Amino acid sequence: MQFPRLILAAVLLLGATTLHAQTTPAPPATTPAAKPAPAPPQVTRMTVALDGSGDYRTIQEAVNASRDLSQVTVTIFIKNGTYREKLVVPSHKTHVTLLGESKEGVVITFGDYSGDAAKHNTYTSHTVLVQANDFTAENLTFENSAGPVGQAVALHVEGDRATFRNCRMLGNQDTLYMAVENSRQYYKDCYIEGTTDFVFGTATVVFEGCELRSKRNSYVTAASTTAHQRYGYVLLNCKLTAAGADVNKVYLGRPWRPNAKTVLINCELGAHITPAGWDNWRNPDNEKTVYYAEYHSTGPGAKPQERVKWSRQLTAKEAKKYTLKAVFAGGEGWDPARK
Repeated sequence: MQFPRLILAAVLLLGATTLHAQTTPAPPATTPAAKPAPAPPQVTRMTVALDGSGDYRTIQEAVNASRDLSQVTVTIFIKNGTYREKLVVPSHKTHVTLLGESKEGVVITFGDYSGDAAKHNTYTSHTVLVQANDFTAENLTFENSAGPVGQAVALHVEGDRATFRNCRMLGNQDTLYMAVENSRQYYKDCYIEGTTDFVFGTATVVFEGCELRSKRNSYVTAASTTAHQRYGYVLLNCKLTAAGADVNKVYLGRPWRPNAKTVLINCELGAHITPAGWDNWRNPDNEKTVYYAEYHSTGPGAKPQERVKWSRQLTAKEAKKYTLKAVFAGGEGWDPARK
């Protein structure tokens, strides 16, 4: 009969299954994955001191130690001293603030200049180069110590939303280079000195309450504003002064590029400012494209009736348009006046 054989096969299959279940080891228990160690807290304040009493002896070391692409302000407090450094704040060192102990006491200085043994040009002669966004400097001095040997930049700024408060920029030709079209820069209560074109570049810039001192007969500004930019340089409540009585023929500006824009509002002009006010850089065609204007200039250098005919005198209504909000307009609502 087939029936007993079927029963026997079922019994054998059941026994084999039971034996397999008894001899097959159970899979090992799963060990929970270890949680990653928490990131160390971000260092947001460092001190630099030449005598070793701070965290670092050089400013560059402190900048290098700051977190890359930081979203919070990293303040580097700098004790009084003369720091001989060719300092670079690269683009990935965002939100860095250099805070000096005092404006005259903290001096960052170097002496490179254009043509120095064929090693440098205007763009590489800087003492300090700022490429990072959201950079701030306060209470310190930037100096190029090369002397009157040609282009020698003390401060070269390329980053966006750069702020300088109560700082000094010392040099001769090309002291302050405010580079690149998409850079917005704000200078508050600063002192800037130089000879030829000592304030120059393409950036959109506001100077507020600053002193710009001419050391020789030459030109103060040399904006290279592009045709796409609505604003170039705006000087609000500034003073233009001379280093001595022999400085007596200085122009407010000349165009490094044809679309240069420079506007002075409520500025005090010394007697060294020439009555013509502005220069076309030996090219009459520039007179058709530049935008040079003043509103309510005062002092012995304020002679609106004698200015070149291709410059402008603004009305009160026109002058009111030159606010920080308007000049620095951007989607992020940057307000450099708010600390």
